[in-house]
Amino acid sequence: MSRRQALRHRLLGQLTWGRVLRSLLFIYLAIGLYGYFFSDRLIFRPSASSYQDNQNTIKLTTSKGVQISAVYLPNSQATYTLLYSHGNGEDLGDIRPILEQLRTIGFAVFAYDYQGYGTSQGSPSEQNAYQDIDAAYHYLTTQLKLPPDRLIVFGRSVGGGPSVDLASRQPVAGLILESTFTSVFRVITRIPLYPFDKFANINKIQAVHCPVLIIARLERSHHPLASGAGTFSASKSAKKISPNKRSRSQRCPEHCRKPLHPNNPRICSTDQISQEE
Repeated sequence: MSRRQALRHRLLGQLTWGRVLRSLLFIYLAIGLYGYFFSDRLIFRPSASSYQDNQNTIKLTTSKGVQISAVYLPNSQATYTLLYSHGNGEDLGDIRPILEQLRTIGFAVFAYDYQGYGTSQGSPSEQNAYQDIDAAYHYLTTQLKLPPDRLIVFGRSVGGGPSVDLASRQPVAGLILESTFTSVFRVITRIPLYPFDKFANINKIQAVHCPVLIIARLERSHHPLASGAGTFSASKSAKKISPNKRSRSQRCPEHCRKPLHPNNPRICSTDQISQEE
């Protein structure tokens, strides 16, 4: 045995199938434990608040007694109210232009900040996000007396997680998902590798019985299109918009051709978009 081979044997030992399998098992468990306990830190990326509380800021209280911030944009001409859940790198101040444009195209709009975002108390996590949207839903249906059949839940990016969860448990008029994902882990693995996951939209959406509109971006995005397509396939009542494949009749009318977000597709009123064949 050469000196180099002896050194390699001393450092690495004898390579056997048993040792390889044990190493793979260790890596599998290590990644799984990290994902289970620390993935919330990667999912949620709150930054310094882009706004300050004012007379229009609504304070909601979650089931755990945490106060979160919300804003309501009423529209006397609207038939439906949107319950909007934003992405992981923005807050109510950042999305205010989006909310204003949604009101312009005919909706009343209610949006909230997750715990730890904007001027909300607490820390963000998957379970806390479910509590946050529950507090918003409770406020709309009890304080504002909004009938559930006039409430459309709208989730963008990570906001699709709490939106799908709410729509799977509570009566709503519809569900809109923009640039969302099948589940957090499947964004990376594509297939289920662990008996647990975060924001398992692909499973929960099967319990959603209201109309579903999924807006998938074909171009470069933070979440792979395959993820959105998987959510679409799992839904029994989904309608999908693929912006680059719209026919002329499916394009937005002139009055709403301004993009609602610089990196996302244009959104029209749902009655102006026909279902893809």
